[in-house]
Amino acid sequence: MRVLSGIQPTGPFHWGNYFGAIRQYIELQDQAAEAYYFIANLHALTSVRDPEALRQYTLNGAIDLLALGLDPNKAVLFVQSDVPEVSELCWLLLTGTPMGLLERCVSYKDKLAKGLKADAGLFTYPVLQAADILAYDANLVPVGEDQVQHIEVCRDIAGSFNHHYGETFVLPKAKILDASARVPGTDGEKMSKSYGNTLAVFDDVKAQRKQIMRITTDSRPMDQPKEPDGDVLFDLYRLVASESQAAEMAALYRRGGFGYGDVKKALADAAEAFFALSRERRSDWVKRPDDVRDVLKAGADKARAKAAATLARAQAACGVKGY
Repeated sequence: MRVLSGIQPTGPFHWGNYFGAIRQYIELQDQAAEAYYFIANLHALTSVRDPEALRQYTLNGAIDLLALGLDPNKAVLFVQSDVPEVSELCWLLLTGTPMGLLERCVSYKDKLAKGLKADAGLFTYPVLQAADILAYDANLVPVGEDQVQHIEVCRDIAGSFNHHYGETFVLPKAKILDASARVPGTDGEKMSKSYGNTLAVFDDVKAQRKQIMRITTDSRPMDQPKEPDGDVLFDLYRLVASESQAAEMAALYRRGGFGYGDVKKALADAAEAFFALSRERRSDWVKRPDDVRDVLKAGADKARAKAAATLARAQAACGVKGY
């Protein structure tokens, strides 16, 4: 089984990135025969227009993944743009991708609704994503439910190519990430940079504690029992607390007689403890940026070797090589 996934470097990783995806990527590196994880900086160009910011986000993204437990001895970690074969493969796929297929993509319509410009990069995003997947003969792609359609599009594109030119690409399957890991933002909506409601994984501890203490809560009296599920503080707390701690907190909610300030303090304490080891690892990696670059180069070398073989196969199949 070969697993592949990428994550965009559009700013600091937040709890939604970690609990919704990164944590499960790291678990998969121990289960898959091969695991490829990349920093999707080409995809990020659809929203990040500051070149220096993109460079810094890319390096920081690699540092954060290493700090959170991605092991370069178990998984191939690389930067998307360091594998130019993927961009060339993307063109081969674009030539056979129907416009209607891309027009139906929900993520494209959603981004337009949020005010993003309708440029060609945004429109053809799913084709580059397909090239990312197909280049490595990935069998399994871990995604959230909102990304399942893109895997189906990838399969459609690959299936069409295979139909016209013979069996060339492995058809990937989606692995739906744990839906129970839904992470609410500080306003109760889904945690997202676009909503400005995130808790950054590696924020300064004191700054994050202040941010948690400012989370708005309801005005129910202290002695009134409350249902924990669906409460933003409790939903965040159980992500970073142990099972027994979460059970105790749930019982406290249902019993009543507590203040939200107490829950906020418990949440801040649990978060600090949960990410303490990752913070230590990150502090070490930050001091060794050249070592991080070496990890990325070694990963890119492995990724390029695999992608080059796939590209050569596709080129031969469609007739742009071997004339």
